[in-house]
Amino acid sequence: MRREGFCLAGFSYQELLEKNRRYLWNPFTQMKEYLQDEPLIIERADGVKLYDVQGREYYDGNASVWLNVHGHNHPALNEAIKVQLEKVAHSTLLGMGNIPAILLAERLVKITPTRLQKVFYSDSGAEAVEIGLKMAFQYWKNRGFPEKNTFLSMKNGYHGDTVGAVSVGGMDLFHATFDRLLFSTIKLPYPYPYRFDGTAEECKQACLHELESVLKSQGERIAGLIVEPMVQGAGGMIMMPPGYLSEVEKMCRQYDVLLLADEVATGFGRTGKMFACEHEGVQPDIMMVGKKLTGGYLPVAATLTSDEVYDAFFADHSEAKTFFHGHSYTGNQLGCAVALANLDLYEREHLLDHVQEASRCLADHLEALKDLPAVGEVRQLGMMVGIELVKEKETKEPYPFAEAIGAKVCRKARELGLVTRPLDHVVTLMPPLATPLPDLQAMVSILHEAIREVTAK
Repeated sequence: MRREGFCLAGFSYQELLEKNRRYLWNPFTQMKEYLQDEPLIIERADGVKLYDVQGREYYDGNASVWLNVHGHNHPALNEAIKVQLEKVAHSTLLGMGNIPAILLAERLVKITPTRLQKVFYSDSGAEAVEIGLKMAFQYWKNRGFPEKNTFLSMKNGYHGDTVGAVSVGGMDLFHATFDRLLFSTIKLPYPYPYRFDGTAEECKQACLHELESVLKSQGERIAGLIVEPMVQGAGGMIMMPPGYLSEVEKMCRQYDVLLLADEVATGFGRTGKMFACEHEGVQPDIMMVGKKLTGGYLPVAATLTSDEVYDAFFADHSEAKTFFHGHSYTGNQLGCAVALANLDLYEREHLLDHVQEASRCLADHLEALKDLPAVGEVRQLGMMVGIELVKEKETKEPYPFAEAIGAKVCRKARELGLVTRPLDHVVTLMPPLATPLPDLQAMVSILHEAIREVTAK
């Protein structure tokens, strides 16, 4: 039911929209179009629903940018913050410790791949990636191999929006503008079977062949390879063929290259395993996590690494091997406290079991979308879904960028009660992990109707 009038802050929708126009620059948003539309202004949330200042409700179909786990306004997570707030909100981790940060580090080491034994905190996934890159770079320098200073990364990859993360990214739409700010990397193809002229296995082998060719010829100067394991998220929810990731790890070991796994999007159960690397038993040297770490409450991220990497920095002051990196809010107590409560809920509520059941439920409901004329491919792993829209199904001809077909479908879905975001012509569905099964069905039904209406010829 729509509720007219004022939000809790005492301002009407129109007043808030005007303040947005005058003062706020929204991220990843063309402000001209945003302000000409009727943009959402959220007032509150509960469970898997968001409520705007006009009283309308929406399913949170992208988990508030892939963050939310247990639903909004969860009492256990709220309480964890309140309890910690009575003790201390923040003290620096530079040169001292704090209780929640230490306990969370222990917890993360216990649930991540066994090679990972040390935790370095930051505030976002992009910062976690920056840290991982700098760790890998200095690791080889500290060991006496300064010539190993180049990174392998994937075409169409996305690792965040800071300069280092953009340098190893591969999305021209996001990154080409900043090319003169970036350091050079070697870009490799990420296997994309739907857009490959051949089978998934042939796609995998072609990509592996190119990787091995580069490692054979240039391995002595390569510090590390960074990859989004199992799913290339912002690049379009592109799913790796089985066996590709484990072969990448083998090659990294063979050619003495560090493997960096960006699990910011895939980690903490999104793919059906706690971490995507677990699907193929892969043990990265460095792994970056964020997003769902605090259940979607506060900005805490982490870069985990092996004792071997850590030990390359463990030295006397005179050797100048210290890792000179840090952030003001690194290891923030409120964030770490809610992260611990979040991980408690994973165990107490058997969340991964629910994700696996929900994944099967999603797969069943998504079948109906495959018959729509504009749906080229539906890709899913766990609760990561990408629906690739095409102008011509037989030829796989994409919609022109200027048509903004994904944005139009998401706009229609919003009218029908579902919030999600497009990746150009790929519509995503990334609901909170604890979403009840009937709500998943409702979300998919809304997407089906939105796609059908917008793409009807």
